[in-house]
Amino acid sequence: MLSVIIPVLNPDDRLALVLASVQVELGSLASEIIVVSAGMSDQCRIDCEERGVKIIAAEPGRGRQLAIGADAATSSWLLFLHADTILQTGCGSLAAVFLMDPVNEDRAGWFQLSFDDQAKGATRVARWANWRSRRWGLPYGDQGLLISRTLYDQIGGYADLPLMEDVDLVRRIGRGRLVGLQGAIETSAARYQKGGYWWRPARNLFCLFLFYCRAPIGLIDRIYRGRS
Repeated sequence: MLSVIIPVLNPDDRLALVLASVQVELGSLASEIIVVSAGMSDQCRIDCEERGVKIIAAEPGRGRQLAIGADAATSSWLLFLHADTILQTGCGSLAAVFLMDPVNEDRAGWFQLSFDDQAKGATRVARWANWRSRRWGLPYGDQGLLISRTLYDQIGGYADLPLMEDVDLVRRIGRGRLVGLQGAIETSAARYQKGGYWWRPARNLFCLFLFYCRAPIGLIDRIYRGRS
């Protein structure tokens, strides 16, 4: 009934926790877990194989990897997760209720963001992200995306973009068809701890502004990654 798709690029030990959370929370609801790998260690590969995860090799690029995973998926529903995003208790039951309602065939669901950091900055960023998602209909990829195969195909799926692939997709879904599920998912705060809880969100917002202004995606990518 549900295919879980996770793009990875040299993942750390957190991937094992992500896979465990998917299997515990979703159980038999998840008919398959697909990891689209642009590079992983032998140990990660072994962990995936031991859990019965399907591994697909791909060139780097999250939009490309997500699209490849969706193309390979066999279920009527798709759940896209980042490789550092862990489903918290209750997410599975919320997902089950959502996809059992026929009305949601034409909608997509996202989860509430939280971080693996109790710092005030982490709480502030998570609250901002959840408000942005409700107010503007702009959930990011680290909030997960639960969508029917029918709707995914109808809007054209993920574009082959190095970043902003999540924004591009939810814009095509449309704010009126996005539903915030009340369950939380926990993502890694590492990039905010490194980049700062003020500077990193400011840079993200600037990149979002540039994307809406149709700036070259290569320029946005360099700014996002802090390259000159």
